[in-house]
Amino acid sequence: MSMKGSEVYKYKKTIAVLATGMVLSGCATSQPSHPKDPFEGFNRAMFQINDALDTVVLRPAAVVYDNVLPSPAKTGVSNFFSNLGDLRNAANNLLQGKVEAAFGDLFRFALNSTWGLLGVLDIASEAGIPKHNEDFGQTLAVWGVGDGPYLVLPLLGGRNIRDTAALPVDYYSHPTTYVEGDAAKYSFKAAEIVVKRAELLPADRAIEGRMIDKYAYMRDAYFQRRNYLIHDGNPPIEYEDFNGNGIDGDSGR
Repeated sequence: MSMKGSEVYKYKKTIAVLATGMVLSGCATSQPSHPKDPFEGFNRAMFQINDALDTVVLRPAAVVYDNVLPSPAKTGVSNFFSNLGDLRNAANNLLQGKVEAAFGDLFRFALNSTWGLLGVLDIASEAGIPKHNEDFGQTLAVWGVGDGPYLVLPLLGGRNIRDTAALPVDYYSHPTTYVEGDAAKYSFKAAEIVVKRAELLPADRAIEGRMIDKYAYMRDAYFQRRNYLIHDGNPPIEYEDFNGNGIDGDSGR
C-alpha cells in the first residue's frame, strides 16, 4: 500500500471510530424526552453525524445553487421536480381512495408536462388545480398502520418506522429512478436533493443564533408536518394527559 493510500485508510478508519463512539455514547443516554423517541440517545448521535455532513457538503452546495441561479431559474427547476412528483402523488391518492384528487394530480402532470414545458412552468396551479403532497408513508397511515418510534437514519434523517418502511416504495415510484444510465440517474437525484435543501435555507436563517435544541426542534417539526400532511391540512385536536404528553386525536396515526 502506498504512503498516500495508507494515510487515506487511516483517515477513514479514524472517522469510522469517531462515528461509532458518538453512536455508542449516545445510546447511553438514560431517559428519552419524547414518548415517541425511545432511541433518543442513538438518534441524537446520528443527528450530529448527519448535521456535520450537511454543514460540510450539502448546505454549501445549496448555498451556491441559491446564490448563483436567478429566482426565475430556481422557480423553474423547483417546478420541474415538483411536476415529476405529481405522478407519485396521483398513485398514493388513488391508493388512499381519493379518486378525484388522483385524477387532479394526473391532469396537473399532463398540463404542466406539455404547456408548462416539461413542468418548468406551473400552468396547473395558475389554472386553479390544487397541488397535493402524498407519499407511501401517508398511504400506510390512512390504511391504519401505526407510526412506530422515531429513528434517525444515516444521511436520510429522522422519520418514524412507518415512513422508513415506505422508503423503497417512494424510491421506486419516482420517475427519476428510471432514468437510463447511472450517471444521469444519480445526477437527477443529486440535483433534486440540492434543490430541496436550498428551499430549506430560509428555515436555517430563522433559527440561526437562537438558543434552541436543534435536534428536538427538527424532531418536533417532523411530527407536526407529518400529522398535517396525513390529515390533508386538517389534523385532529391534540389533548394533554396528566404527564404533559400530547395525545393525538387519531391514535392510530
